[in-house]
Order: sequence, then structure tokens, then C-alpha cells
Amino acid sequence: MSSTGGRSGGHDDAALDEIELAGELMIAATASAGDRLPTERIDEVLLDRVDPARTEREGDG
Repeated sequence: MSSTGGRSGGHDDAALDEIELAGELMIAATASAGDRLPTERIDEVLLDRVDPARTEREGDG
């Protein structure tokens, strides 16, 4: 889930989203049994996020 909720854009928003994403990857890596997080799991974590800007654009069309 994106942290940008009701904020207006900017570099701070992008930085916060990157921090949140890195945190989600760290959580997934911690839960992983192996030494490395499998590529498939990384894709799941990254692709599971909703991009509000993309959702708004798709809703307009």
C-alpha cells in the first residue's frame, strides 16, 4: 500500500515511497528461509503495490 495517501506530489513523496518499498522488501527477506530472496518473491512484493496515480489515469480512460 502506498504511503502517499492524500499528499500532493514532490520529491519527498517519492523518497517516502522508496523507503516504504525498501522496508517491505526487508520484511519479505527476513521471512524468507534462504540466504537470498527469490526473484519471484521480489516481484510479488514490488508488483503488489498500488500506484494511485496509475489507478486514477486508468479510471479516466
